[in-house]
Amino acid sequence: MFKAWMPVRKILHFTDVKMISYLHVRHHLAGLQPPAGKNIATLPVCRSSSSVKQAPLLTAAPVRALIDDQISITARFLPPSSPVTVCTRMHSEDGDLWEAFAHYNTDTSGTVNLTSDPSAGGSYLGCEPMGLFWGLQPAPGGREGLRLRKRNVQTPYVVRISLLEGHVSPCMRDISELAAVTTERWYMAPGVRRSDIRQNGVVGSLFLPPGPGPYPALLDLWGMGGGLVEYRSALLASRGYASLSVAYIGHKDLPPPQNRLNVGDEYFKAAFKLLQDHCEVDADRIGIFGLSFGVFLSLRIATQLGLNPSCLILVNGPVGSTVALPDMEDHFLTFEKSQEYWTYDKQGNVIFKDVSLPSNIAPERKAKVENINCPVMYIVGEDDLSSSSKENADVIEETLRSAGKSQLFTRLSYPGAGHLIEPPYSPNARVSFWSIKPEKLMTVWGGHPAPHAAAQEDAWKKVLKFMESHLRR
Repeated sequence: MFKAWMPVRKILHFTDVKMISYLHVRHHLAGLQPPAGKNIATLPVCRSSSSVKQAPLLTAAPVRALIDDQISITARFLPPSSPVTVCTRMHSEDGDLWEAFAHYNTDTSGTVNLTSDPSAGGSYLGCEPMGLFWGLQPAPGGREGLRLRKRNVQTPYVVRISLLEGHVSPCMRDISELAAVTTERWYMAPGVRRSDIRQNGVVGSLFLPPGPGPYPALLDLWGMGGGLVEYRSALLASRGYASLSVAYIGHKDLPPPQNRLNVGDEYFKAAFKLLQDHCEVDADRIGIFGLSFGVFLSLRIATQLGLNPSCLILVNGPVGSTVALPDMEDHFLTFEKSQEYWTYDKQGNVIFKDVSLPSNIAPERKAKVENINCPVMYIVGEDDLSSSSKENADVIEETLRSAGKSQLFTRLSYPGAGHLIEPPYSPNARVSFWSIKPEKLMTVWGGHPAPHAAAQEDAWKKVLKFMESHLRR
């Protein structure tokens, strides 16, 4: 897909050469005396290969790729059996520096291949081909509470990969950089079309794949963090699915105040119908993708609004809500009003896990799961500290079993994974800011770096396969 971006490059290295006159060579071969004069063109002639010392070389292939593509990183022409460090650095859209690094030892030929060689230390251990990407964390001395989220999907993350001498940390001074290469990581492939949606009250962004439609489609719903999150939709369109990412809280174009959920069933019904009515969307092949509170919204749309989605993909979210929609009673409740279920860790960070315990949600505020008539994939992070994911998955599975619909349910469960199971190779934030105003509030999402990364990679592959089965039939 990205071949059109990559010009063919031919790199010639002339190392340790002796310059001789082209005309001198010509006259020598002819048995003539070389001409006199100074302004004579010259050609490089390499010495024997035994005396050439190649400079260290670091390669990354491909250098431009989608965020869910794996990159092959290799270092060559190094001393055999010697210690080196490979590190990544990039700036977020807010200007914060993120970095990761890993210690390797070259083989007997002076080569390190991150696809097959293990890291001996740094941001991760063992063979992790993409560890330098999912292992990115704010650089020491940076701001606290950061979470990496792409806002402008029409630009890439630009990541510099460096090869350093010895087993070192990037923050150390006087480090010898042996080689470097820059990569671009995109959510939006060439030819994907993005358009702002402000139609029938719906606030969102629509992404359409390259080429002619009609396309299978997804309604993309995130959590109570609010705003308009586009990057998953952009990536879905890059993989061939029309995707409408919808904002429903915390956006300037929604009814105020921004900290309240002021849209209800008719809003989400309008969003789904907007996809159905689009001339480039196949109205009979539309799924819903929900994370966190978006899980409850996905279930409600599928079971109570008279719509018939082709499938549901649910990530770490509840079957109901302590926060009522405007269609329910007491709709002026805000998320903060659920504080009776908040708990805190030793550092004072809030844990929302108990808010979504099924036993803490009134029956009338739960989706009518028994009405589901389409395949459901539910993804569980077993270290999710923001949602009671396992308990909610159990409720969905048991309800469908009791309704004679157990064949519709698929569960993916990942030990060590936290709440924010996103597209692969994205760094996980175990703790980050939930809000800054009116007060600073940090929340715990959960997840440990390596198992969370493994969960994201495996889940994404299975999600794409699930969508292929149920949206491209």
